[in-house]
Amino acid sequence: MRSLLFVPGDSERKLEKALGCGADVLIVDLEDSVAPANKQAARRIAADFIAARAHEAHAALYVRVNDLATGLTDDDLAALVPARPNGVMLPKSTGGQDVQLLSAKLRVHEAEAGLADGAIRILPIITETAAAVFAPSTYAGASGRLAGLTWGAEDLSAAIGARTARDDAGRYTDVFRLARALTLLAAAAADVPAVDTVFPDFRDMAGFEAECAAAERDGFTAKMAIHPDQVPVINAAFTPSREAIERSTAIVSAFQAAEHPGVVAIEGKMVDRPHLRLAERLLARAKAAGVTE
Repeated sequence: MRSLLFVPGDSERKLEKALGCGADVLIVDLEDSVAPANKQAARRIAADFIAARAHEAHAALYVRVNDLATGLTDDDLAALVPARPNGVMLPKSTGGQDVQLLSAKLRVHEAEAGLADGAIRILPIITETAAAVFAPSTYAGASGRLAGLTWGAEDLSAAIGARTARDDAGRYTDVFRLARALTLLAAAAADVPAVDTVFPDFRDMAGFEAECAAAERDGFTAKMAIHPDQVPVINAAFTPSREAIERSTAIVSAFQAAEHPGVVAIEGKMVDRPHLRLAERLLARAKAAGVTE
């Protein structure tokens, strides 16, 4: 997955429109974009949409449930699991124990719906509270359902009382850079994709393109979007270029031809095994995106 687009779960029009935007994942939202009085209606609309579109949608269909502390999660799962979503996004996750708790809940609902155990994946948002920022290392090995790790700045900003997450130049301030870096490291430790957070100003496409490029440079393999116009930019940024694919293919081929030594020479330069690992990861991303040499 490269692009994950949030869509309000209580808007039939927006859900239908989102199907054609090219996102790899649609996150049908039952949390922040749905008013408390509209939660029940959103569950019904979201469940009907997923049940009707799951087999024809090019995108994976995830549901962002309400966080575990709200008391609403069980109602969300009861309404949505029978519709067979591909995954659940867990907001305000406080650590691997929350993923384990959600996994246990999903196991029960999957059995009741006739789904295979583990059919529904989990994508937690791991930095939305102050306590959560201290727990990224707990996700490694927490669950086989783990589809990736992502982070959030807006809720964290509210949690710590920061007036803004960015400085006057548009760069994240120290606390939020820390949360971003810990998410990258935690995803690597758990051997799952690192998904970058949203860029709220969807009108600033130049700033958005720069942030996508920086995220891909640093090791993120996907980014979340709040507007359909952001999706093509994300897909372009996180799809390996032809030149990168050719370079990575040459590195893998050189190691294979030399029967996997510690280092090989390519075009007069020495390339070691960390470069091989990077090349293999890039080629895996290219294959997932449907791009070949």
